[in-house]
Amino acid sequence: MPYVTSNGIRLSYQRSGRGEPVLLIMGSGAAGRVWTTHQTPALDEAGYETIIFDNRGIGASDAPPGMYTLAEMVADTRGLIEALGLGPCRIVGTSMGAMIAQELASQAPHLVRSAVLIATRARSDATRRALTEADRALRESGVRLPPKYEAMRTVLEMLSPATLNNDAAASGWLEIFELTGGNSGGGQAGVDRAGDRREVLRTITVPCRTIAFADDLICPPHLVAEVADAIPGCDHVEIPDCGHLGNLERPDVVNAAIIEFLTKY
Repeated sequence: MPYVTSNGIRLSYQRSGRGEPVLLIMGSGAAGRVWTTHQTPALDEAGYETIIFDNRGIGASDAPPGMYTLAEMVADTRGLIEALGLGPCRIVGTSMGAMIAQELASQAPHLVRSAVLIATRARSDATRRALTEADRALRESGVRLPPKYEAMRTVLEMLSPATLNNDAAASGWLEIFELTGGNSGGGQAGVDRAGDRREVLRTITVPCRTIAFADDLICPPHLVAEVADAIPGCDHVEIPDCGHLGNLERPDVVNAAIIEFLTKY
């Protein structure tokens, strides 16, 4: 994968397809290549050029020491858009990547043509705050959980009952997470998810769509709907039978929702 220097660090990126550009921004603890399992092939086939990249702290991109801020992640992504001459481009973000997309749409609308915000939120409610605080306490304790335990906890947090109650599917996901677990993105864990960004969202002027997953424990539908309510003119899609990783659990439905919106905007 080639590199681009952005905000003082090297970011690894990859381009595929031909057409107008779509930048895909991954969530925390995952490399950009996750998009290539389902999303980039569908977007390429639909006539777009797709650009994926590894956020700082993951994959082949630089991993500066310390905890990262949302502002740093936004500056990284903005610098990549500028360095590659993509703007104004369509952007698709999931989870932390959707938070980055929110900020880009607000701060730099000249670089963003439209945005799809997947599994996103503008604030944390009591349950999500408790989850974040529990994760922080575990990280600061220095305790390292056995891979089997981490895998089981991850599937319970990230997947839907429809997947968990399917023996073959659940076994496959458990194996994947046990083999790939333990990489939390390092400094990405420092990105603040506790604030309330609804006032910022009200300043967004580019077309946006939110996509919620009905069984998402990390960004539940009611918090995703708050994002849609705050952004002027934003429309909202809720997809059943999937959790926080809905783009991997029900990729065909998610891809259709992304492409249908990008075709209009």
